[in-house]
Amino acid sequence: MSRPANDFKLMGNCLIDAEYSELPGYQRNKVRDSYQLSDRRRLLISTDRQSAFDRILAAVPYKGQVLTQTARYWFDETAGVCPNHVISYLDSNVVMVKDLDMLPIELVVRSYLTGSTNTSLWPMYDRGERVLYGHEFPDGMKKNQKLARPIITPTTKPVHGGHDTPIIESEILETQLVTAEQWHELAERSLALFARGQELAAEKGLILVDTKYEFGLDEDGMIVVADEIHTPDSSRFWIADTYQDRFDVGEEPDSLDKEFLRLWIVSQCDPYQDPIPDIPAETLIEFSNKYVALFERLTGLEFEKPDPTVSVRARIHDALAKELPEYF
Repeated sequence: MSRPANDFKLMGNCLIDAEYSELPGYQRNKVRDSYQLSDRRRLLISTDRQSAFDRILAAVPYKGQVLTQTARYWFDETAGVCPNHVISYLDSNVVMVKDLDMLPIELVVRSYLTGSTNTSLWPMYDRGERVLYGHEFPDGMKKNQKLARPIITPTTKPVHGGHDTPIIESEILETQLVTAEQWHELAERSLALFARGQELAAEKGLILVDTKYEFGLDEDGMIVVADEIHTPDSSRFWIADTYQDRFDVGEEPDSLDKEFLRLWIVSQCDPYQDPIPDIPAETLIEFSNKYVALFERLTGLEFEKPDPTVSVRARIHDALAKELPEYF
Protein backbone atom coordinates (compact mmCIF):
# COMPACT_ATOMS: atom_id res chain seq x y z
CA MET A 1 0.00 0.00 0.00
CA SER A 2 1.04 3.60 -0.52
CA ARG A 3 2.68 5.54 2.24
CA PRO A 4 0.30 7.75 4.24
CA ALA A 5 1.78 10.90 2.67
CA ASN A 6 0.58 9.78 -0.74
CA ASP A 7 -2.87 9.16 0.69
CA PHE A 8 -2.99 12.67 2.12
CA LYS A 9 -2.08 14.05 -1.31
CA LEU A 10 -4.99 12.15 -2.82
CA MET A 11 -7.46 13.75 -0.40
CA GLY A 12 -7.47 16.67 -2.83
CA ASN A 13 -8.00 14.39 -5.83
CA CYS A 14 -11.17 12.59 -4.77
CA LEU A 15 -14.01 12.26 -7.26
CA ILE A 16 -16.73 14.32 -5.63
CA ASP A 17 -19.00 14.62 -8.65
CA ALA A 18 -19.14 12.86 -11.99
CA GLU A 19 -21.44 15.12 -13.96
CA TYR A 20 -20.31 15.30 -17.58
CA SER A 21 -22.39 17.63 -19.73
CA GLU A 22 -21.79 15.59 -22.89
CA LEU A 23 -23.80 12.63 -21.57
CA PRO A 24 -27.62 12.45 -21.44
CA GLY A 25 -29.98 11.54 -18.64
CA TYR A 26 -27.83 12.57 -15.68
CA GLN A 27 -28.93 11.46 -12.21
CA ARG A 28 -27.06 12.04 -8.96
CA ASN A 29 -27.43 9.48 -6.18
CA LYS A 30 -25.68 9.22 -2.83
CA VAL A 31 -22.52 7.60 -4.16
CA ARG A 32 -23.05 6.85 -7.85
CA ASP A 33 -23.79 9.25 -10.64
CA SER A 34 -25.61 7.69 -13.58
CA TYR A 35 -26.60 8.42 -17.17
CA GLN A 36 -29.44 7.10 -19.28
CA LEU A 37 -27.99 6.07 -22.64
CA SER A 38 -29.57 4.61 -25.76
CA ASP A 39 -30.48 0.93 -26.25
CA ARG A 40 -31.52 0.38 -22.62
CA ARG A 41 -28.04 1.09 -21.31
CA ARG A 42 -27.14 2.97 -18.16
CA LEU A 43 -23.72 4.30 -17.20
CA LEU A 44 -22.78 4.11 -13.50
CA ILE A 45 -19.84 6.12 -12.15
CA SER A 46 -18.83 5.42 -8.56
CA THR A 47 -17.63 8.60 -6.87
CA ASP A 48 -15.62 8.91 -3.68
CA ARG A 49 -18.56 10.43 -1.81
CA GLN A 50 -19.24 8.75 1.53
CA SER A 51 -22.76 8.45 2.88
CA ALA A 52 -24.05 7.21 6.20
CA PHE A 53 -27.23 7.85 8.18
CA ASP A 54 -28.78 9.14 4.94
CA ARG A 55 -26.26 11.96 4.67
CA ILE A 56 -23.27 12.72 2.48
CA LEU A 57 -20.40 13.05 4.94
CA ALA A 58 -17.09 13.38 3.14
CA ALA A 59 -14.94 12.18 0.28
CA VAL A 60 -12.80 9.08 0.80
CA PRO A 61 -9.66 8.34 -1.25
CA TYR A 62 -9.97 5.38 -3.65
CA LYS A 63 -13.52 4.62 -2.56
CA GLY A 64 -15.23 4.71 -5.94
CA GLN A 65 -12.55 2.50 -7.45
CA VAL A 66 -12.75 0.02 -4.57
CA LEU A 67 -16.52 -0.24 -4.87
CA THR A 68 -16.46 -0.78 -8.62
CA GLN A 69 -13.70 -3.37 -8.52
CA THR A 70 -15.04 -5.22 -5.48
CA ALA A 71 -18.50 -5.41 -7.05
CA ARG A 72 -16.88 -6.64 -10.27
CA TYR A 73 -15.29 -9.53 -8.38
CA TRP A 74 -18.61 -10.50 -6.83
CA PHE A 75 -20.66 -10.09 -10.01
CA ASP A 76 -18.22 -12.45 -11.73
CA GLU A 77 -18.29 -14.97 -8.86
CA THR A 78 -22.08 -15.02 -8.53
CA ALA A 79 -23.12 -14.92 -12.19
CA GLY A 80 -24.17 -18.56 -11.94
CA VAL A 81 -26.37 -17.81 -8.93
CA CYS A 82 -28.25 -14.82 -10.30
CA PRO A 83 -27.92 -12.83 -13.55
CA ASN A 84 -26.57 -9.30 -13.05
CA HIS A 85 -26.81 -6.01 -14.90
CA VAL A 86 -23.19 -5.67 -16.06
CA ILE A 87 -22.44 -5.09 -19.75
CA SER A 88 -18.83 -3.84 -19.63
CA TYR A 89 -16.30 -1.84 -17.60
CA LEU A 90 -15.08 1.43 -19.10
CA ASP A 91 -12.77 2.55 -16.27
CA SER A 92 -11.87 1.46 -12.76
CA ASN A 93 -14.74 3.69 -11.53
CA VAL A 94 -17.16 3.17 -14.44
CA VAL A 95 -19.45 0.33 -15.49
CA MET A 96 -21.95 0.09 -18.33
CA VAL A 97 -25.06 -1.79 -17.23
CA LYS A 98 -28.48 -2.81 -18.48
CA ASP A 99 -31.09 -0.16 -17.76
CA LEU A 100 -33.53 -2.17 -15.65
CA ASP A 101 -36.99 -1.48 -14.34
CA MET A 102 -35.94 -1.38 -10.71
CA LEU A 103 -38.12 -3.09 -8.12
CA PRO A 104 -39.25 -0.86 -5.22
CA ILE A 105 -37.80 -2.91 -2.35
CA GLU A 106 -34.33 -3.69 -1.06
CA LEU A 107 -33.60 -7.12 0.38
CA VAL A 108 -31.22 -7.11 3.33
CA VAL A 109 -29.96 -10.52 4.44
CA ARG A 110 -28.63 -10.66 7.99
CA SER A 111 -26.92 -13.42 9.94
CA TYR A 112 -25.87 -11.54 13.12
CA LEU A 113 -27.63 -9.29 15.63
CA THR A 114 -25.71 -6.11 14.92
CA GLY A 115 -25.80 -2.65 13.41
CA SER A 116 -25.92 1.03 14.38
CA THR A 117 -28.61 2.55 12.13
CA ASN A 118 -32.30 2.80 12.94
CA THR A 119 -33.17 0.00 10.51
CA SER A 120 -30.52 -2.41 11.84
CA LEU A 121 -31.40 -5.33 14.10
CA TRP A 122 -29.39 -4.39 17.20
CA PRO A 123 -30.83 -0.86 17.76
CA MET A 124 -34.34 -2.29 17.39
CA TYR A 125 -33.59 -5.17 19.75
CA ASP A 126 -31.84 -2.85 22.24
CA ARG A 127 -34.99 -0.70 22.35
CA GLY A 128 -36.90 -3.73 23.59
CA GLU A 129 -38.47 -4.87 20.34
CA ARG A 130 -38.64 -8.64 19.95
CA VAL A 131 -40.44 -8.99 16.62
CA LEU A 132 -38.14 -7.55 13.97
CA TYR A 133 -39.19 -7.54 10.32
CA GLY A 134 -41.69 -10.26 11.19
CA HIS A 135 -39.08 -12.48 12.88
CA GLU A 136 -39.34 -13.31 16.60
CA PHE A 137 -36.23 -12.92 18.77
CA PRO A 138 -35.77 -14.31 22.31
CA ASP A 139 -34.71 -12.25 25.32
CA GLY A 140 -31.10 -12.33 26.45
CA MET A 141 -29.31 -11.95 23.13
CA LYS A 142 -26.13 -9.87 22.88
CA LYS A 143 -24.90 -7.43 20.28
CA ASN A 144 -23.03 -9.13 17.41
CA GLN A 145 -24.44 -12.56 18.31
CA LYS A 146 -24.87 -15.01 15.43
CA LEU A 147 -28.45 -15.81 14.45
CA ALA A 148 -29.71 -19.36 14.12
CA ARG A 149 -29.98 -18.81 10.36
CA PRO A 150 -29.79 -15.92 7.89
CA ILE A 151 -33.00 -13.89 7.68
CA ILE A 152 -34.37 -11.44 5.13
CA THR A 153 -35.25 -7.97 6.42
CA PRO A 154 -36.67 -5.98 3.48
CA THR A 155 -37.07 -2.23 3.29
CA THR A 156 -38.85 0.03 0.87
CA LYS A 157 -36.55 1.98 -1.40
CA PRO A 158 -36.50 5.65 -0.40
CA VAL A 159 -37.52 8.42 -2.72
CA HIS A 160 -34.74 10.92 -3.37
CA GLY A 161 -33.53 12.24 -0.03
CA GLY A 162 -35.79 9.95 1.97
CA HIS A 163 -35.15 7.06 4.32
CA ASP A 164 -35.34 3.29 4.07
CA THR A 165 -38.47 2.01 5.80
CA PRO A 166 -38.72 -1.50 7.28
CA ILE A 167 -41.45 -3.65 5.77
CA ILE A 168 -42.52 -7.27 6.23
CA GLU A 169 -43.48 -9.92 3.71
CA SER A 170 -47.24 -9.67 4.28
CA GLU A 171 -47.15 -5.89 3.72
CA ILE A 172 -45.18 -6.32 0.50
CA LEU A 173 -47.78 -8.73 -0.84
CA GLU A 174 -50.77 -6.76 0.43
CA THR A 175 -49.56 -3.53 -1.16
CA GLN A 176 -48.45 -5.39 -4.30
CA LEU A 177 -45.05 -3.73 -4.35
CA VAL A 178 -44.05 -6.90 -6.20
CA THR A 179 -46.07 -9.96 -7.13
CA ALA A 180 -46.08 -13.04 -4.92
CA GLU A 181 -44.11 -14.92 -7.57
CA GLN A 182 -41.53 -12.13 -7.77
CA TRP A 183 -41.25 -11.93 -3.98
CA HIS A 184 -40.52 -15.63 -3.61
CA GLU A 185 -37.91 -15.51 -6.36
CA LEU A 186 -36.31 -12.41 -4.83
CA ALA A 187 -36.08 -14.12 -1.44
CA GLU A 188 -34.64 -17.27 -2.98
CA ARG A 189 -32.11 -15.35 -5.06
CA SER A 190 -31.05 -13.23 -2.09
CA LEU A 191 -30.41 -16.20 0.19
CA ALA A 192 -28.53 -18.01 -2.56
CA LEU A 193 -26.33 -14.97 -3.27
CA PHE A 194 -25.68 -14.55 0.45
CA ALA A 195 -24.73 -18.22 0.86
CA ARG A 196 -22.26 -17.92 -2.00
CA GLY A 197 -20.88 -14.73 -0.50
CA GLN A 198 -20.43 -16.31 2.92
CA GLU A 199 -18.74 -19.33 1.36
CA LEU A 200 -16.16 -17.30 -0.55
CA ALA A 201 -15.62 -14.86 2.32
CA ALA A 202 -14.95 -17.76 4.72
CA GLU A 203 -12.26 -19.07 2.37
CA LYS A 204 -10.49 -15.70 2.86
CA GLY A 205 -10.85 -15.69 6.65
CA LEU A 206 -13.81 -13.29 6.60
CA ILE A 207 -17.39 -13.37 7.83
CA LEU A 208 -20.01 -11.88 5.53
CA VAL A 209 -22.29 -10.60 8.27
CA ASP A 210 -25.10 -8.98 6.30
CA THR A 211 -25.68 -7.30 2.98
CA LYS A 212 -28.18 -5.40 0.82
CA TYR A 213 -29.42 -6.44 -2.61
CA GLU A 214 -31.28 -4.44 -5.21
CA PHE A 215 -33.02 -6.07 -8.16
CA GLY A 216 -34.68 -5.01 -11.37
CA LEU A 217 -36.42 -6.50 -14.37
CA ASP A 218 -34.71 -6.66 -17.76
CA GLU A 219 -36.40 -6.32 -21.13
CA ASP A 220 -37.61 -9.93 -20.89
CA GLY A 221 -39.02 -9.51 -17.38
CA MET A 222 -36.18 -11.52 -15.83
CA ILE A 223 -35.09 -10.66 -12.28
CA VAL A 224 -31.54 -9.28 -12.31
CA VAL A 225 -29.34 -8.19 -9.40
CA ALA A 226 -28.19 -4.59 -9.81
CA ASP A 227 -26.38 -1.62 -8.26
CA GLU A 228 -23.60 -3.28 -6.23
CA ILE A 229 -23.05 -6.59 -4.50
CA HIS A 230 -21.09 -7.52 -1.36
CA THR A 231 -19.13 -4.27 -1.24
CA PRO A 232 -17.97 -2.70 2.04
CA ASP A 233 -20.63 -0.01 1.52
CA SER A 234 -23.51 -2.48 1.24
CA SER A 235 -22.21 -5.24 3.53
CA ARG A 236 -20.48 -5.94 6.81
CA PHE A 237 -17.32 -8.04 6.82
CA TRP A 238 -15.65 -9.20 10.02
CA ILE A 239 -12.28 -10.88 10.56
CA ALA A 240 -13.16 -14.48 11.38
CA ASP A 241 -10.13 -15.30 13.55
CA THR A 242 -10.82 -12.60 16.14
CA TYR A 243 -14.62 -12.57 16.13
CA GLN A 244 -15.31 -15.02 18.96
CA ASP A 245 -12.70 -13.65 21.38
CA ARG A 246 -13.92 -10.09 20.87
CA PHE A 247 -17.56 -11.14 21.17
CA ASP A 248 -16.86 -12.97 24.43
CA VAL A 249 -15.48 -9.81 26.07
CA GLY A 250 -18.11 -7.49 24.56
CA GLU A 251 -15.83 -5.74 22.08
CA GLU A 252 -16.76 -4.73 18.56
CA PRO A 253 -15.51 -7.12 15.87
CA ASP A 254 -12.53 -6.31 13.70
CA SER A 255 -14.26 -5.07 10.57
CA LEU A 256 -13.41 -4.06 7.00
CA ASP A 257 -16.51 -2.11 6.07
CA LYS A 258 -18.59 1.01 6.50
CA GLU A 259 -19.39 0.29 10.15
CA PHE A 260 -16.00 1.69 11.19
CA LEU A 261 -17.11 5.16 10.13
CA ARG A 262 -20.66 4.75 11.45
CA LEU A 263 -19.31 3.88 14.90
CA TRP A 264 -16.92 6.85 14.81
CA ILE A 265 -19.84 9.17 14.04
CA VAL A 266 -22.04 7.64 16.76
CA SER A 267 -19.21 8.20 19.24
CA GLN A 268 -19.23 11.92 18.36
CA CYS A 269 -22.94 12.75 18.11
CA ASP A 270 -26.47 11.55 17.54
CA PRO A 271 -26.40 11.29 13.74
CA TYR A 272 -30.19 11.54 13.48
CA GLN A 273 -30.43 14.73 15.57
CA ASP A 274 -27.10 16.56 15.62
CA PRO A 275 -24.87 18.11 12.99
CA ILE A 276 -22.16 15.67 11.86
CA PRO A 277 -18.72 16.96 12.91
CA ASP A 278 -15.92 17.26 10.39
CA ILE A 279 -14.21 13.89 10.00
CA PRO A 280 -10.41 14.13 10.39
CA ALA A 281 -8.33 13.21 7.36
CA GLU A 282 -6.55 10.57 9.42
CA THR A 283 -9.88 8.86 10.13
CA LEU A 284 -10.90 8.94 6.47
CA ILE A 285 -7.56 7.47 5.40
CA GLU A 286 -7.83 4.70 7.99
CA PHE A 287 -11.32 4.05 6.68
CA SER A 288 -10.06 4.00 3.08
CA ASN A 289 -7.33 1.53 4.02
CA LYS A 290 -9.98 -0.86 5.37
CA TYR A 291 -11.81 -0.80 2.04
CA VAL A 292 -8.58 -1.45 0.15
CA ALA A 293 -7.62 -4.26 2.55
CA LEU A 294 -10.99 -5.92 2.00
CA PHE A 295 -10.57 -5.80 -1.78
CA GLU A 296 -7.11 -7.31 -1.59
CA ARG A 297 -8.11 -10.01 0.87
CA LEU A 298 -11.17 -11.04 -1.12
CA THR A 299 -9.65 -11.01 -4.58
CA GLY A 300 -6.03 -11.90 -3.86
CA LEU A 301 -5.06 -8.97 -6.10
CA GLU A 302 -3.00 -5.93 -5.24
CA PHE A 303 -5.08 -2.77 -5.39
CA GLU A 304 -3.66 -0.45 -8.03
CA LYS A 305 -3.87 3.01 -6.54
CA PRO A 306 -4.18 5.80 -9.10
CA ASP A 307 -1.46 8.35 -9.74
CA PRO A 308 -2.24 11.22 -7.31
CA THR A 309 -0.92 13.72 -9.86
CA VAL A 310 -3.56 12.72 -12.44
CA SER A 311 -7.08 14.07 -11.94
CA VAL A 312 -9.52 11.22 -11.40
CA ARG A 313 -12.26 13.27 -13.01
CA ALA A 314 -10.13 14.00 -16.08
CA ARG A 315 -9.06 10.37 -16.38
CA ILE A 316 -12.70 9.24 -16.40
CA HIS A 317 -13.59 11.93 -18.95
CA ASP A 318 -10.89 10.61 -21.26
CA ALA A 319 -12.09 7.03 -20.82
CA LEU A 320 -15.68 8.01 -21.58
CA ALA A 321 -14.66 9.99 -24.67
CA LYS A 322 -12.72 6.97 -25.93
CA GLU A 323 -15.43 4.40 -25.23
CA LEU A 324 -18.45 6.56 -26.11
CA PRO A 325 -17.25 8.83 -28.94
CA GLU A 326 -20.79 9.35 -30.18
CA TYR A 327 -21.41 11.62 -27.18
CA PHE A 328 -18.12 13.53 -27.19
